[in-house]
Amino acid sequence: MTASFEQLLAEGESADVEGWDFSWLDGRATEERPPWGYARLMGERMAQVQSSLDIQTGGGEVLAMAPQVPKLAVATESYPPNVAKATELLHPRGIAVVADLDEPPLPFANAAFDLVTSRHPATIWWDEIARVLKPGGSYLAQHVGPASVFELIEFFMGPQPQARRGRHPDDEAEAARAAGLDVVDLRQTRLCIEIFDVAAVIYLLRKVIWWVPGFTVEKYQQQLRMLHDRIQREGPFIAHSTRHLIDARRPE
Repeated sequence: MTASFEQLLAEGESADVEGWDFSWLDGRATEERPPWGYARLMGERMAQVQSSLDIQTGGGEVLAMAPQVPKLAVATESYPPNVAKATELLHPRGIAVVADLDEPPLPFANAAFDLVTSRHPATIWWDEIARVLKPGGSYLAQHVGPASVFELIEFFMGPQPQARRGRHPDDEAEAARAAGLDVVDLRQTRLCIEIFDVAAVIYLLRKVIWWVPGFTVEKYQQQLRMLHDRIQREGPFIAHSTRHLIDARRPE
C-alpha cells in the first residue's frame, strides 16, 4: 500500500539524522558513486604512513572503512552528536576523536601529520592543511563540487545563480597552490541522483542542513506537497551531484 503524503512527512521528520551514514535512504533514493573509489584510495594511503588526520569526519563511518590505520591516527568533528558517534566507532580502532570547530586554527602543531584526509568537508582551510602536513605529506580528499544537487535546492529556494560557481575544483586547486601545496591529481565527475519520495527529501534536508538553511517541514510544506504530487505523477525526482578528488602535496 502506498504511503500517504502525511505518512511520508512523519517518516522523514522522525528519521535519525545523526552521523554520516545514509543507509536510511535504501529503497528511497539512489546516487551514482564516483569512479575513483575514495574510501579505497584513502585506505591504501593510510597503510603507507605513520600519522594521519581526518578532518570533519562526521560519524567516522568512512574513516572506519580503512583496513589499516597508522600508529598515530586522529579525526576532528564539530557537531556534538557526531563527535559521540565517531568516538564510539573509531576509538576501538585506536583513532582519537577531537571535538573541534570547523574553523582555523586546527588544534595541532606544525608538521604533525604525514597525511590529511577529508570526505565532503563543509569548509576547507588550505593554510591550516598545509601547516599541519609534514614536508612531503599529502592531502587526499573528496570534495563536493559546484551546483551539486541544485535541482533540489532551487526547487525549494528558487534560482541561486550567485552560488553556482562555489566549490569549483579549479578555484580550490588555485587556493591549495596559494597555500604552498602542489596539486598532483584533480579529477571531477557528475553523478545522477534519483529520489523516490518526499520522506527521503525531508531526511536529506534535515541531515545536510546547508542545502536549504532553516528547513522545516512546517515552513516548506507547500513545496513538499508540490514535490510529492510531481513524484506521484512523473516518477522519481532527478538531481545531479558533483564531486572532485584532490590530491595535494606539501613540498619537501
